[in-house]
Amino acid sequence: MELLLAGAVALATPPVAVAAPAPRAHCAVTDDDLGELSGMVVDGAGVVAVADSGRRVELHLLGDALAGDDCAITDTRTVDVDPYDAEDLARGPDGAVWVADTGDNARRRDTVAVIVVPADGEARLHRLSYPDGPHDAEALLVDPQGRPVVVTKQVGSAGVYRTAAPPDGVGPTPLELVGTIALPPSSTQGGPIGGLGSRTVTGAAASADGRVVALRSYTDAWLYPAPDGDPVAALLGTGAPVQVPLPGEPQGEAIAFTPAGDLVSGSETRDGEPGEIRVVVGAAGLAAAVPPPRGTAPAPAPTPDPAPDVVAEEDDGVPSPGLPAALGGAVVVGVLLAGIVAMSLPRRRR
Repeated sequence: MELLLAGAVALATPPVAVAAPAPRAHCAVTDDDLGELSGMVVDGAGVVAVADSGRRVELHLLGDALAGDDCAITDTRTVDVDPYDAEDLARGPDGAVWVADTGDNARRRDTVAVIVVPADGEARLHRLSYPDGPHDAEALLVDPQGRPVVVTKQVGSAGVYRTAAPPDGVGPTPLELVGTIALPPSSTQGGPIGGLGSRTVTGAAASADGRVVALRSYTDAWLYPAPDGDPVAALLGTGAPVQVPLPGEPQGEAIAFTPAGDLVSGSETRDGEPGEIRVVVGAAGLAAAVPPPRGTAPAPAPTPDPAPDVVAEEDDGVPSPGLPAALGGAVVVGVLLAGIVAMSLPRRRR
């Protein structure tokens, strides 16, 4: 009975009701090199962006994206590494940019990779391996110890993976499943796949001080307080997230924080509709102001969802229609609860 109840409450943490400012559009992304914009970080120079296509890692600087109405590429740094499917960017504790070569729409890769690009010097490639088979993932964080945190793109219950130590060398370094997370339901409209898109993790970011962690879907950003700077504790703890709606993006996958705590979002171009760079002013402060509940502790790592990542075989990485893991989990939970109620009721004599 206790096990059934424990499984039943393994649902998304209800969000905190906070009125987030509406995103403000800064510029349209019309450059062909960023037609598949998928990851961003922000520093004093501007927005650094990566697209999930190409045979080389190219970090594009959009120096005027936040200062005016121009999303033009002002500089490009090319890293001589041939990625399989680069999906996200994150900032390491030493300021290096980490590229998440973790895309795997067909779920057939033996290893994924992160590429660490310091401000000066050669880039470093680190291959990673999952403990439970291939996954598609578009969200990367880096903890204060320099360990990559990968969140998969399963619809509903996404896996949270981290290495036991900072990766050293080409590897592969084993990833460990440290927990699963489900985004709360949302009525925000947008994205390429309707309601399923609001439960699909397409990007991640951490504030400059590490005290706020964001996961995004095709329709929203969810901000999790991280008072000790640990992204895993923030995602798997009992603190409630703050919802920041990002409506109307064609295929929103990129997210970042400015040094001042503003949230920056970006979208791919889809069906001829260009993506935009948009900003939600002061977003990090919304989550940082939410006090965590007393006795908050990271949840133990549950058994991963046996359902595979619900994604299409096409290169765009958009989940295919069908029964998502979230819906399947809800049905299972409903059946379990119904069984619990039935066992508690007196039996009728026949």
